[in-house]
Amino acid sequence: MTNKKTLRIALAGNPNSGKTTIFNAMTGARQKVGNYPGVTVEKKTGHFEHNGYSIEVVDLPGTYSLTAYSVEERAARSYIIDENPDVVIHVVDSGNLARNLYLSVQLMELGVDLVLDLNMWDEFESTGVELDIEKLHTLTGTPIVTTVGHRAQGVTELVDAAIALVEDREEHHRHVPISYGSHVDDVVIKLTDLLKANPELTGDYPPRWMAIKLLEDDPRVLKKLRSESEAARQVKELVARAEKHIRTATGSDPEKVISEGRYGYIQGALREVLTELEDPIDRMELSRRIDNVFTNRFLGYPIFLVFMWFLFQATFTLGAYPMGWIDSIVGWLSIGATNVLPPSLLTDLLVDGIIGGVGSVIIFLPNIMILFFGVAVLEDTGYMARAAFLMDRLMHVLGLHGKSFIPLLMGFGCSVPAIMATRTLESKKDRILTVLLVPLMSCSAKLPVYILIAGAFFAERAGNIVFLMYVIGVVLSLLMGRLFSRTLFRTAAAPFVMELPPYRIPTGKGVLIHMWERAKIYLQKMGGIILVASIILWFLGAFPKTTEFSRDYNAEIETLMALGSAESIEQIETLATMRAAEEIENSYVGTAGKAIEPVIRPLGFTWEMGVSLITGFVAKEVVVSTMGVLYQVGMDSEDSLAAAISAPESGITPLAAFGFMLFVLIYTPCVVAVMATRREIGTLWMWFSVLYQFVLAWIVSFGVYRIGLLFIT
Repeated sequence: MTNKKTLRIALAGNPNSGKTTIFNAMTGARQKVGNYPGVTVEKKTGHFEHNGYSIEVVDLPGTYSLTAYSVEERAARSYIIDENPDVVIHVVDSGNLARNLYLSVQLMELGVDLVLDLNMWDEFESTGVELDIEKLHTLTGTPIVTTVGHRAQGVTELVDAAIALVEDREEHHRHVPISYGSHVDDVVIKLTDLLKANPELTGDYPPRWMAIKLLEDDPRVLKKLRSESEAARQVKELVARAEKHIRTATGSDPEKVISEGRYGYIQGALREVLTELEDPIDRMELSRRIDNVFTNRFLGYPIFLVFMWFLFQATFTLGAYPMGWIDSIVGWLSIGATNVLPPSLLTDLLVDGIIGGVGSVIIFLPNIMILFFGVAVLEDTGYMARAAFLMDRLMHVLGLHGKSFIPLLMGFGCSVPAIMATRTLESKKDRILTVLLVPLMSCSAKLPVYILIAGAFFAERAGNIVFLMYVIGVVLSLLMGRLFSRTLFRTAAAPFVMELPPYRIPTGKGVLIHMWERAKIYLQKMGGIILVASIILWFLGAFPKTTEFSRDYNAEIETLMALGSAESIEQIETLATMRAAEEIENSYVGTAGKAIEPVIRPLGFTWEMGVSLITGFVAKEVVVSTMGVLYQVGMDSEDSLAAAISAPESGITPLAAFGFMLFVLIYTPCVVAVMATRREIGTLWMWFSVLYQFVLAWIVSFGVYRIGLLFIT
């Protein structure tokens, strides 16, 4: 076994700089997703080996600066300072150097070992502008590498530059100090010297960086001066005198003067290194032409709906083929286990509980993968940013905060991270309002329910029905947002600015990694919560054992078996199904279903549907596995779950099935989402959320069912 040297790299960058593309190119599928300690921002970590090094890469949240105003900025800054990675690679969008280098300057102020990655270099070269990389390296004192992330070009050289920086710090690490003007520079020097003389005040913070942050009134840095020591008092007095001096000398706040100094440094450096040719090409020109159509106030919305309609049609139509294959495999496993294993309680558990429950859900894996493949393509092309722009306009009309669209959009994937993402909203009222609306978005866990019900009852129009569920969720969220903003939250919506990146061709590797991340989460549920729920549900459905039936099924079956005719075989199967149904009705789960029947009967739901809704509190996929167990789909390969619930004897009508889909769309999300709601907005609002969603689901399903009956009868 060889001992490899270790290296930790942090990837920093603005949103839409291609940072995650570089991360994927480095690590491939060797990634792990979690949260930064103490915050709810997603943290991606990957590992790979290169030139004798075992390298860990952390993809920091996309951020424009390190001012610690937003949760992303705090997470990125805290990781760099507290975790002290060996190298920080700043991924820069080469076409937006002035804006991107502002973060570079702040990283240089931190004194970290920094490598600049000029990404999207192919797009920059096509603009007709020349960049003197060697001179930029001299001006910044930072190693610079050019990359084309979506082609993985230059990524090896980028890693080599990081290794070289670690191995020979003296040669490569020599950041050029930034000047903020004489009024600020003199004060920074004095503060830095005072902080160096009192290291107990700085902790892990670099003294010069801390001096600058004190002048900017950074709240997290100011906490360092809460002590009543003589040194802390001297620093606070010096900061107060310095701020007064800067305001008097410049007529501006120190924070503004320092910010202007950074931008001045950037503009001066770019004037030295950029040479514009006679006819430079505007790389955003094509994007603007496309946006004239895609973000048009009249055409933008129908185009968005058409894209979404095609996506859900593809999810159902293309997914039908692998669904059928997996369904056949599940049926084959069920019959094989029944034939090979002796009749016993353990066999029943395996066939009816595990195979019937988990198998009923796993067949929808292809649909999940197709859906997120499409979403990844839309995101990587840059179209999702346009969708946010379009929806922002509509949300302002309805009284919602424009920034709320981002968590709502995330709700199509999973409610839990979407609820956590509301921390980026500045106003507490905005956060509460958005959390209340996120569960109305159709998360991926609801998709298996939609596909099952739509395929069973609306086969010819299944794709349209699934698409309709997503549209209804959006419409309901807008209506409830309007209602809440007019009653509970009477505040004006804040302005919202969202960057629109240029349109790009998505990379196959990036799209596949995004799709696999979602599929992996789905598979983990199969082996975890859904497996456990299926076993518990099987137990509740198998006990107590029924000893007395409404009729003597055994005697009737024996009589029919003696006849041996084709007609008698069909009658035997019918009797066996009736006996199994009566056993479940008399079980613990049947008793619970009968108890809630008065609540759900006005909606046209059967007690089996009611039990499925109860278990759906654990996870929405469990709704499907519950039906798989209750309808005993593991007993016969011919008896798929879709066929079982759509059979006349199931008692489910197409109208009730549609109402059931609406109920699943609207009612309380999974227990993890409920806990996330409590953590983000408090216990009182959590119970309000649970109650209003259940009541709204009941009212909508009741209205649809009862009005539908008027037209049918």
